[in-house]
Amino acid sequence: MNITSWNVNSLNVRLPHVLQYLQETAPDILGLQELKQTTDAVNSEALAQAGYHSAIFGQKTYNGVALLAREPLADVICGIPGFADEQARAIAATVGDVRVLNLYVPNGKAIGDFNITPADLDVHDPDAWRDKILCSAPERRALADILALGYRDAYRNLHPDTVQYSWWDYRMGGLRRNIGMRIDLTLCSDNLALHDAGIDIAPRHWERPSDHAPAWVAVKT
Repeated sequence: MNITSWNVNSLNVRLPHVLQYLQETAPDILGLQELKQTTDAVNSEALAQAGYHSAIFGQKTYNGVALLAREPLADVICGIPGFADEQARAIAATVGDVRVLNLYVPNGKAIGDFNITPADLDVHDPDAWRDKILCSAPERRALADILALGYRDAYRNLHPDTVQYSWWDYRMGGLRRNIGMRIDLTLCSDNLALHDAGIDIAPRHWERPSDHAPAWVAVKT
């Protein structure tokens, strides 16, 4: 099973990119963040025509998350039960035997799109970013606390020494100069058998791209 996470930075603008990505890569599950659309405004019909069921938790202007899957989505939960939050930043569903939680957490917070670089290896210039948002010690400790609950950073687990980023600033030729960070994470519970993980850079080169690239993990179910 291939599970992909992608901060699209406006689904209204990048729906053609999403449809192209679904056609070219055919992930089993695609989690989207930063829809910046209300639930009713999302073109679910276009997603269905592409062969995907969808669960949408939208919000105007900011936030918004969605799960798309080739198989039906069951036990969908929007938001975090017992946690009062007006922002549309979390959605969960079951696909087959796998439970998926899709999160968007803006930077500067101590929890995880995840907008946290787990280690200096994930930052183009660690010294310049030392103790700043995305790279601060409190953020990294909070992420470590989540991992300690029984989760693995799939990409780093399989590629312990590889330098690969998932986000590049639009400014200063960030992508061209590879001035980036790995802040889009796929976390897997210990009971899932990891097969592979990666980051698809190609969509970042498309016209009017998101500043994030899709991050994916393949698990054996």
